[in-house]
Amino acid sequence: MIRWVPYAMVYLGSVLMLYNIWGFLRFSRNTRMRQSWRGDSRVLYLPVLMLILFLLGYLFIAFFGKPDLVIGSVLVGGSLFVFFMYKMLCRIIERIQANEQMEAKLLAAEEANRAKTVFLSSMSHEIRTPMNAIIVLDILALKNPDLPPRARDQLEKIGYSAKHLLGLINDILDMSRIESGRMELKKERFSFRELLSQVNVIVESQCQEKGLRYICRCPGELPDRYYGDDLRLRQVLINILGNSVKFTDSPGEISLTVESTDNGLRFTISDSGIGIDKDFLPKLFESFSQEDSSKTNRYGGSGLGMTITKKFVDLMGGEIAVESEKGVGSTFTVTVPLAVSDEEPEAAPDAPVLESTLAGKRALVAEDIEQNAEILRDLLELEGVTADCAKNGQLAVELFRASPVGYYDAVLMDMRMPVLDGLAATRSIRALARPDAQSVPIIAFRRA
Repeated sequence: MIRWVPYAMVYLGSVLMLYNIWGFLRFSRNTRMRQSWRGDSRVLYLPVLMLILFLLGYLFIAFFGKPDLVIGSVLVGGSLFVFFMYKMLCRIIERIQANEQMEAKLLAAEEANRAKTVFLSSMSHEIRTPMNAIIVLDILALKNPDLPPRARDQLEKIGYSAKHLLGLINDILDMSRIESGRMELKKERFSFRELLSQVNVIVESQCQEKGLRYICRCPGELPDRYYGDDLRLRQVLINILGNSVKFTDSPGEISLTVESTDNGLRFTISDSGIGIDKDFLPKLFESFSQEDSSKTNRYGGSGLGMTITKKFVDLMGGEIAVESEKGVGSTFTVTVPLAVSDEEPEAAPDAPVLESTLAGKRALVAEDIEQNAEILRDLLELEGVTADCAKNGQLAVELFRASPVGYYDAVLMDMRMPVLDGLAATRSIRALARPDAQSVPIIAFRRA
C-alpha cells in the first residue's frame, strides 16, 4: 500500500474540517441575526471551538504522528459526518425560516381580514343610518294622495331598491359578526306557534306577489314552548324560504313541513323552482358563491344568504342538507336541536285599555342627528303627536325639567348621543323631584 495515502486522507479530513469550521461560523452569525433567537449567543460558538480542536488534532497527527489507513479513514469519516450534520442543520433552519415566513404572512392576512371585517362592519353601520332615512322618507312621500302616478311608481321603485340594499347591508353585518366571533345565540323560552305564524305571514305575502302557492304542514302534535334563539331560527327559515320564492316562477309551489325529532325540530322546505346544478351544490354555502352570474342580474342577492344560514345552523348545533335537480326544484332539510320547555306559560296580565288615537299627545325626542329627528317628528305628526326635539341628552333633561308637570306623554331617547347619552339622560330624568319623572314612558332606541 502506498504510504502517502493515509497522509492524504488526514489532509483531506483537515481541509474538510476547515470548511466545516467556516460553515459553522456563518451559521452562528446568521442565527444570531435572526429576530427569533433569544438565547445566549456564546453558546453558538461552542461547536466552532470543538471543531478547531479537532482540526488541531488532525494537523498534529499529520505532522508528528504516523497515521495508517484506519486512522485516516476515521478522520475523513469524522469530517464527513460533521459536514453532513452541518448541511442537515442548514436545511432544518431553512425549513424553520420558511415556516416562520408563512406564519408571518398568515398573521398579516388574518390581521388584514380583521381590519376588513371591522371596516365593513363600521361602513355598514354608517350606511344603514341614511338608508333607513331614505326608506322612511319614501314611505312618508307615498302617503301623499296627490302624487302623480309616474312619481308614485318611481317612489315605489326607490323603496324596493332601498330595502334590497338594506338587506345586503344586513347580510354583511351578520357575516362580520360571525367572522369576528361576536355572534352569540340566545337561549330563551319562546312560542313556536308565534314564530311559525310570523314566518308564514312573510312568506305568504311574498308568494302572493309572485303568484305562487304556499303550503305549511305540521303533521302530528308539536310542543309550543322551546328554549333557543327564535330570532336566528326565524332568520334561517325566512332566508331559505325567501330563496325558494326568488328562484321559483309562477305558477309554482313552495312548501314548509315541520316535524318533531328526538331532540328538536326538523324543517323541510321544498320548491318547484329552477333547481341547482349538482356540481354547484358543494359550493352552495360558500361566501359570495353564485351558480351563474347571469342569474345575479335577474334575481339579485349578495351571495351571503345561504352562508349566513349555514353559520346560524352550525351555531345552533344543527344540520342542513340540500337535494336539488336542475329544472325540477330543490329541497332543504334543516334539523335544529331545541329543548322543550315544561313550564306552563304565565297568564298574561290584563292588557291596559289603549287609546285608539295618539292625536293631541306630546313627545320629547332626544336625537343628535338632525335628519333622523326630522323624520321622527314627521312620523309623529302623521299620528297627531306634537314633538319637541333635543340634540343631546343634556338638552332633553333640561327641556323635561322646564316643562309643566304632565306636559310630555312620552320620551323617545336615543342611546348614543354627545354630552349625555341615553342611559345617563334617562337616569337624570328619573331622578328629578317631580311626580311625572317616574311615570312618563321613556322609550329607548339605538341606531343599528
